[in-house]
Amino acid sequence: MKKYSLLLFFILICSTGIAQSRKSVSILGDSYSTYEHYLYPDTNAVWYFQKVRANNNVSSVTQTWWHKFIKENGYHLCINNSFSGSTICHTGYRKEDYSNRSFITRMNNLGCPDIIFIFGATNDSWAEVPIGEYQYQNWSKKDLYSFRPAMAYMLEYMQNRYPNVEIYFLLNCDLKIEINESVKTICAHYNIPCIELKDIDKQGGHPSIKGMEQINEQLKAFITQQKSMK
Repeated sequence: MKKYSLLLFFILICSTGIAQSRKSVSILGDSYSTYEHYLYPDTNAVWYFQKVRANNNVSSVTQTWWHKFIKENGYHLCINNSFSGSTICHTGYRKEDYSNRSFITRMNNLGCPDIIFIFGATNDSWAEVPIGEYQYQNWSKKDLYSFRPAMAYMLEYMQNRYPNVEIYFLLNCDLKIEINESVKTICAHYNIPCIELKDIDKQGGHPSIKGMEQINEQLKAFITQQKSMK
């Protein structure tokens, strides 16, 4: 009996070690990364619901880009803090104050992950928020209502808040040129990899099942290439 108890103890230790060795992933995103009942906090606005939308064929959380990526790579989800319609800066649609939902408001609530994916700037582009100037220090609250200062503030904060965490920025296709250029310039300044998505299939302006798979495949290809260069 003692021998079997000892064997069970070692099995539990080994299984715990395997679980702990799995990398965890957190997501800071907008509608493209939402799914009903899979967000933290659960009060965040959702675009993808368990009931299929009339204008989009995504019908299961397993079809989302992030769920596919995490499952296929043996990772586990830490926190998905995505909020439908949210902008990176504090300015939203119709020039409304979005400081209660912006990326820079939610960026400190991502748990303790090994990897963070920031998937944003889509609503900043669609809402035509103020672009602002490139600014890498001494931000005032007013500065954070413009895209470039807010983007830089977010990346600097996150690098300090989550040291030794892999941070990637996913850049949607079909955005305004000045948004694309700003994201790539600011990511380069902070040495944060920017994954430029190409030709993503969309329904209702959002990734379809095919589009979700394309995001997953492009993300995997980018990370594989990054690892091969190290």
